[in-house]
Amino acid sequence: MKPYLLFALFIALIAYSSCNQAPSQKTTSEEINKKYKHLDSLRARLTPIEKDWEEIIKDGKLKVLTTYSGTSYFLYKGRTMGFEFELLKKFADDMKLEIDLHIIKDIDSMFIYLNRGDGDLVAHTIAQTRKRNNLVSFTKPLFSSHQVLVQKMPEKWYALHWKVIEDSLLHDPIELIGKKVSVRANSSYHDRLLNLSDEMGGKIIIDEVPGEMTTEEIIELVAEGKLKYTVADNNIASLLASYYPILNTEIKISTTQNMAWATRKNSPVLLSKINEWLIQYKKETDYYVTYNKYYKNKKDFRKRVNSDFYSLKNNQISKYDDLVKKEAEQLNWDWRLLMSQVYQESRFDPHAVSWAGASGLMQIMPLTAKELGVKNRNDPKQSLNGGVRYLKYLMGQFEDVPDTLQRIKLALASYNCGYGHVADAQRLALKKHLDPYKWDENVEEMILALRYPKNYNDESVKHGYTSGLEPYTYVRQIFERYEHYKVFIRE
Repeated sequence: MKPYLLFALFIALIAYSSCNQAPSQKTTSEEINKKYKHLDSLRARLTPIEKDWEEIIKDGKLKVLTTYSGTSYFLYKGRTMGFEFELLKKFADDMKLEIDLHIIKDIDSMFIYLNRGDGDLVAHTIAQTRKRNNLVSFTKPLFSSHQVLVQKMPEKWYALHWKVIEDSLLHDPIELIGKKVSVRANSSYHDRLLNLSDEMGGKIIIDEVPGEMTTEEIIELVAEGKLKYTVADNNIASLLASYYPILNTEIKISTTQNMAWATRKNSPVLLSKINEWLIQYKKETDYYVTYNKYYKNKKDFRKRVNSDFYSLKNNQISKYDDLVKKEAEQLNWDWRLLMSQVYQESRFDPHAVSWAGASGLMQIMPLTAKELGVKNRNDPKQSLNGGVRYLKYLMGQFEDVPDTLQRIKLALASYNCGYGHVADAQRLALKKHLDPYKWDENVEEMILALRYPKNYNDESVKHGYTSGLEPYTYVRQIFERYEHYKVFIRE
């Protein structure tokens, strides 16, 4: 069918839906929301945007839809982590692409956002079903799993006789008839419960929870006794059960399912590129190390969840947040940007020492510490205060740079490799008809060029050779991490 005919069909369906209601019939807001959600799903299926690999390569950027969760994408002790996140970074690096992450709060609407062009790829492990195959194309499976019922054992179960515990639990899917199970409306769990009801000849009461809720959040509500039952993929359910021992996840309610990413159906080249990469990457040990880190290592999972510096739990990055917020005021910076630099320097370790002799949270060199009056570089307060005063001095060296963002980047590069080398790169930029007041794609290119004799021996260069890759990467990584911090951490 031609695209314009599909669009006409869509308009007709809207008209029919609006006009085919009796005047006396009252429609609740919930029914209206459901109706338009259905129409949005239909429109997304019928009229996906046209975009494939060639355009993505031209942009140099892959737009990715994902969601927060304790396995996909989160922040832990200042570090961006997650199974999806690590695989995406590896794929993007191999393909020489940037990743443009878009966080989708309503998981049930991911395919709508994908087809309308908010992203090119859904990088959130989704169960592949026949119904979903009509909406999107699935990649080769990342792994497989099966669905289980998640239910809560009695309080103080560990002190009870096993018979008491057994009597309190369901032991067979058929016992779900007449019971209320809480899942997202457009999830594969919802579909499975409907099929299970048909198979067993009795009705399971499905409690539809908001699409914004992750599977982990729903499981936590079961553990807290706020919901009675839910359904989850076994690898996620068993991980959560290791943190909440009161949970029982033994009842299997589905066959094994492939878990994969998804692309639009009209992006066959993108799909092919991802599949080729996945087939090769899954042959490497690194893939299984990454999988085990997030789905098998239950000790590390418990450690993350118990931490105050886990983004899904608290609005904190490190125990130095308050100190950094105070010092960032001297610079008039977003404290999360300064925090990203602190992580880059020391990983928040006040006793970190570099090969060159720099130490402390801000990795101050001995001579610089003396000039700044920093007596103890391992003292977090002194190190942060000294480092910020040095940054303030460097910002002053670029006061003629009109753009604040570019001034910050030039100052950060100078913090890393020294003001003299950055000034050399500025002079070289001017000589090569580039903008000496702009770090991005101008001075940063010249800092890289200072690795080569023809450039560091140029008459305009006063400080000679520098390994320009280090400050180039330093600035990029600080700002990349800062973008993640802005997503996870409120001001």
